[in-house]
Amino acid sequence: MKIRILAVGQKMPSWVEQGVSEYTKRLPPDFRVEFEEIPLGARRPGSDLKKALAQESDALLARIKGKEKVIALDVLGKSWSSEKLAEEAAAWRMEGRDIALLIGGPDGLSDACLQKAEQRWSLSGLTLPHPLVRVLLAEQLYRAWTLLSGHPYHR
Repeated sequence: MKIRILAVGQKMPSWVEQGVSEYTKRLPPDFRVEFEEIPLGARRPGSDLKKALAQESDALLARIKGKEKVIALDVLGKSWSSEKLAEEAAAWRMEGRDIALLIGGPDGLSDACLQKAEQRWSLSGLTLPHPLVRVLLAEQLYRAWTLLSGHPYHR
């Protein structure tokens, strides 16, 4: 199974790249996680935020591949424990489909992206900085794999 994380925002600080790399390199080929960056929509003083959100939405939706299961990271989505995430990942595997996780920009995801999603997942009720979300997500996917595989490093 391949999990593609389509994330709005580019040029993350080196600590983000290091953190994401640390967790994703631990995963086996049959539980692969890849990040794809989507450019932010144009935001200038006085510009229309709806246009920026539409640009991001169009770019996200264009990157979704045919049969991928789409899951939106959304503050209003369901909150999962690490164990619940492992259960979800097991179910995704059983479906035999790859996964596309959508992370919106500063203004979240558009209605079009939310409607495309088959599931909505909330990492937290807190507002988290986007760079931190990437590291947290990579770590939780690694933890889900350790739970699924009975890996001795799960703590």
